[in-house]
Amino acid sequence: MQQHLSDRINNLPTSATLAMAAKARELKNEGKDIISLSLGEPDFNTPEFIKDAAIQAINDNYNSYTPVNGYLELREAICRKFKRDNQLNYTPDQIVVSTGAKQSIANVAMVLLNPGDEVLLPAPYWVSYSAISILAEATYKEIPSTIETDFKITPEQLEAAITPKTKMIFFNSPNNPSGTVYTESEYRALAKVLEKHPTIYILSDEIYEHINYSEPTFSFAAIENMYDRTITINGVAKAFAMTGWRIGYMGGPEWIAKACTKMQGQITSGANCIAQRATITALDAPVSKIQFMVDEFYKRRDLVLDMIKGIEGLKANVPKGAFYVFPDVSYYFGKTISGTTIHNASDFSMLLLEKANVATVTGDAFGAPDCIRISYAASKENLKEAFKRISDLLNL
Repeated sequence: MQQHLSDRINNLPTSATLAMAAKARELKNEGKDIISLSLGEPDFNTPEFIKDAAIQAINDNYNSYTPVNGYLELREAICRKFKRDNQLNYTPDQIVVSTGAKQSIANVAMVLLNPGDEVLLPAPYWVSYSAISILAEATYKEIPSTIETDFKITPEQLEAAITPKTKMIFFNSPNNPSGTVYTESEYRALAKVLEKHPTIYILSDEIYEHINYSEPTFSFAAIENMYDRTITINGVAKAFAMTGWRIGYMGGPEWIAKACTKMQGQITSGANCIAQRATITALDAPVSKIQFMVDEFYKRRDLVLDMIKGIEGLKANVPKGAFYVFPDVSYYFGKTISGTTIHNASDFSMLLLEKANVATVTGDAFGAPDCIRISYAASKENLKEAFKRISDLLNL
């Protein structure tokens, strides 16, 4: 009955990361030994001190509907976190807590974008940015980058991409899928361009800020004349290994926060009460309490980069953050391996799944059709075995 579905859902692409994860699970259920390097999910357990806070909240009988924009105590904790980690001054009225950072992003898009508005997406970008733009009935324009530029766009590219219809631009640093981290000076150079276009709003997705192997993440809203036009997105899924707890949040101009609260009030209402109480404890804790996870990701990154060097034709930049590598695999386009001709990154990713039993994600979904995304949020043992399988397949 496809013809009875709305155009909205028919035109909406399926999340490539979730689709590959589902395909990997399906093959596992068939008895195949699949190593999944497709999902951006830490393989650590949530730290004990956060779980203890959740248990305490249950024992304290937190079981009622929560305020739509989040508990005041949590919004105050978020303000403290923004001040401590990002040098951003927000008040609780500028904060909205949502069921994951994805909902935070969707809220912002829904309250700011009108049909025909244009969203700029520096590529590669997280798969849901384009889909959320489509849901908001806007159009999106990719600003391409390559491995040679460390997957960063230039001010000149940004200036050339802006049109009278441009309403928003999405930045994401550390970046999913490339691991690229923009420096303060690079962001300030991009801000110089945006100064000339005061009707463009900036969404800065900083969900990976603590998984950073170089200088601290710089928040776009910390640029003085960008503060009133920037919405900062964050959450606890990645750095605190709390993906299933579903807590994200935004900080931004109060009028945008109020609009997001209004939108959320008609969609999900307030986020989970127990998860919110646990998040207060997570955000108030010293960042050093999660450093052990970051240190382990750093070791895995170096392990993966070293293994990539042993595979002919794979080119990778050195990610400065997040837990992904994003190798260029275009060397294999036009080649036939194990009876399969590789035309593009999607073919290459499917080859790895079907012939090596390793799940990755095609770069097509991220606006970078020459690459694939490999998550190293997996054990060293699984990473070593996965790359042995890939090497055995490609180095025939």
